[in-house]
Amino acid sequence: MQHEDPSGLATLFVAGQWRTAADGGTRDVLDPADATVLARVAEGGAEDADAAVAAARRAFDEGPWPRTPVAERAALLRRAADLLQRDREELALTESRDAGKTVAEGRVDVDDVTAAFRYFADLVVNESGGRVVDAGSPDVHSVVVHEPVGVCAMITPWNYPLLQASWKVAPALAAGNTFVLKPSELTPLSTARLMALLAEAGLPEGVGNLVTGAGDPVGARLSEHPDVDLVSFTGGLVSGVKVAQAAAPTVKKVALELGGKNPNVVFADACATEAGFDTAVDQALNAAFTHSGQVCSAGARLIIEEPVRDRFVTELARRAERIRLGRGTEPGVECGPLISRQQREKTERHVADALADGATLRCGGARPEPAADRPAEGYFYLPTVLDHCHGAMRVVREETFGPILTVETFHTEDEAVALANDTEYGLAGGVFSADTARARRVAARLRHGTVWINDYHPYVPQAEWGGFGRSGVGRELGPAGLAEYRETKHVYENLRPAPVRWFAG
Repeated sequence: MQHEDPSGLATLFVAGQWRTAADGGTRDVLDPADATVLARVAEGGAEDADAAVAAARRAFDEGPWPRTPVAERAALLRRAADLLQRDREELALTESRDAGKTVAEGRVDVDDVTAAFRYFADLVVNESGGRVVDAGSPDVHSVVVHEPVGVCAMITPWNYPLLQASWKVAPALAAGNTFVLKPSELTPLSTARLMALLAEAGLPEGVGNLVTGAGDPVGARLSEHPDVDLVSFTGGLVSGVKVAQAAAPTVKKVALELGGKNPNVVFADACATEAGFDTAVDQALNAAFTHSGQVCSAGARLIIEEPVRDRFVTELARRAERIRLGRGTEPGVECGPLISRQQREKTERHVADALADGATLRCGGARPEPAADRPAEGYFYLPTVLDHCHGAMRVVREETFGPILTVETFHTEDEAVALANDTEYGLAGGVFSADTARARRVAARLRHGTVWINDYHPYVPQAEWGGFGRSGVGRELGPAGLAEYRETKHVYENLRPAPVRWFAG
């Protein structure tokens, strides 16, 4: 088996071998900082997807992996985690160049990926052998056990290529599944490197497969494929609906994480002291502009209590104007470019629509001037604060995935909750208050899968991640994240079999 890293155009990994696309197709991967070609990869198609699914099917039905002892599966995950740390700098640099984020963010991503692999290794090792059920008779042994789902198709987004792959790959392997992984066609490089590390760690042939290519046809084929038992998708709402529709005829398991339009609620009492005010403003910047707003949980909606609104927004805009944009590999850069020309154009449309609907531009709203570390050809956009927004605006309702922060105002706690929940999404949200009882009360009322109190963005692999409403179905991370990749089976054993005499005979 060819377990070396992909070279040239051999970026498909199928049945333990690196290969080119069946039809010879290729794609240029662009550097979002200057729009130049960063790499060229294989552009797989439906035929490649079929080959990868066939390899995964054989490995699950005929190979040893699903029946490999849990301790051995966990050991492989830990070896992969060690290799991730060994290559931490290389992976962080790849992620920075490919996705546009800073190298510092890339390092955090690698560390989080490592933590996910180690968490799921520990989780499966420390489990019991099943749940014994009291069947009401000493002559019956009844137990509920968990088994792998089978062949899993995994479709990951461009904003966190390595991280989102790990949230799917680690629990799937821990549970004993095989998989086909399709990264975004915009950011495939770190995912290919992850597959190489898994192969180096000893992943058996066919257990893990990678197909680089577009959502249509590769993602579409994986979603509809009759030999795929589960499809896990992270990305936009429109694409997620298509995945669910394609999967429906075969009634396969579906897990969808589809983003959000996330509120960050700031009460006046959080700003009662200078330290509190500074923290709340700093966290609002962190919530909205990390990775140039290209985060599914970004706190893109600031919902601020009226008494502190003017001072808060003025200071927020002042600091947002000082955020240093540039190539993520350059020292001192705080935000990189958007991923593509299309993403920047979407951001520009949302800003234009908001201004036409009466929003007030407090800062940003334009492309920055070119600089040495910010080429004119790059997809940069200034951090933007839009004041006097309301729930009927497109920029408030639709996920932009860009550096835009909208500002809404409330007067009462009930109004704050109503505004925060006035969204079709329900992924995440934040509450800032010096009143612990109030903060917890509001957090309990928010219809969002993750709620931070006096903080924004941190997560741990032990806690589930996912959303309400149109933010998707299913959960990643935590025990529920492992359960997504399992089927539950009840085994009922009669220890003293005897005729039932249900029928007279």
